[in-house]
Amino acid sequence: MLIIDSKDCENIDKALKKYKKKFEKARILLQLRSRQSFTKPSVKRRTEVLKAVYKQQLASGKIEG
Repeated sequence: MLIIDSKDCENIDKALKKYKKKFEKARILLQLRSRQSFTKPSVKRRTEVLKAVYKQQLASGKIEG
């Protein structure tokens, strides 16, 4: 649960802006999407390895991205 301390003199727009920033930093939306369906640990590991290989190939210049 995100809590925003708003002062009496603070505008509601500023409080909303603070809330949105905290929401993005907490990555709540990503957690919700990942929890919608179960992925096996082996599948997670495989995708992480494939991403790392792709990034390494981009860095070395083998793939033009």
